[in-house]
Amino acid sequence: MSSSVKIAVVFLALGGVVLFLLLGSSAGDAFVYSKLVPEVMAQPSDFVGRQLRVEGDLKQGSVKFREDPCEWRFVLEKGGKSMPVEFPQCVVPDTFRDGFGIQVTVQGTLASDGVFHATQLIPRCPSKYEMKQMQDNGQKMPHSLPQTSDRAPAIPPIPGHGA
Repeated sequence: MSSSVKIAVVFLALGGVVLFLLLGSSAGDAFVYSKLVPEVMAQPSDFVGRQLRVEGDLKQGSVKFREDPCEWRFVLEKGGKSMPVEFPQCVVPDTFRDGFGIQVTVQGTLASDGVFHATQLIPRCPSKYEMKQMQDNGQKMPHSLPQTSDRAPAIPPIPGHGA
């Protein structure tokens, strides 16, 4: 075999290894279990330490915020089962509000003590039809602000920065 053929074979082999490593590492992120709260809490030991996406309803009155270090704590529930969640971030999506019966999907890992450590938090807004029904029942919407006109919502002032 000539030296140029040997070099080509080595480069092809290295390229194959690099491609395998890249595909293998990105495929690991693609395989995340997606479950409902009752499925996870029925057999929590099956899911401890695994990457999960879990969906449930935000339990009214359960949202707590701690400033130092920044952390949100809340409870997701569904089908009579509940799961405590810790989300170690200062900022959450605008639609994440306590008391509106919103559905929330969290991604992260379940600890052996049953607490879910979320790295992502995705609240789902009610549809416009669900919102209309909630408004008709006298409930406030998670993102409603006082209206200054028919077209634009009022933007509340930032505390400490004037009007």
